[in-house]
Amino acid sequence: MNNKKNILLINGPNINLLGSRETKIYGHYTLNQLLDELNKIATKYNVKLHHIQSNAEHILIEHIHQAKKNIDYIIINPASFTHTSIALRDALLAVNIPFIEIHISNIYSREQFRSNSWFSDIADGVISGFGIDGYVWSLKSAIKYVQSTNSLK
Repeated sequence: MNNKKNILLINGPNINLLGSRETKIYGHYTLNQLLDELNKIATKYNVKLHHIQSNAEHILIEHIHQAKKNIDYIIINPASFTHTSIALRDALLAVNIPFIEIHISNIYSREQFRSNSWFSDIADGVISGFGIDGYVWSLKSAIKYVQSTNSLK
């Protein structure tokens, strides 16, 4: 019997441009480099990491809906949808899967409009402003959560 837990990493608009987009804010790490690092961590802890990146809100919503079938935890960087997407918020509420909101930059130290998040109040936690390290921390936190819930069953 396979008890491997499943974590879904969702990356929103423009995250596909990591490594070349506004490197003073987002750094030089590419999305593929990030995924390679995260997959190594997931494998080490016997967790399956699934990933979706899209610039289209409806695609992200569809993946959230599908997550209800087999995902134990979600890590989401909604990117600019953080400040605009009540539809993504509603999708996360509808599937009732615990999640962490993550941001590479500190959204609270940037333009005023970026300090509003439609997700923070319903997330298990928020990691903002620690660059790529935030992804590692969020994955380790999600792994700890899914492994602790597995031991309770």
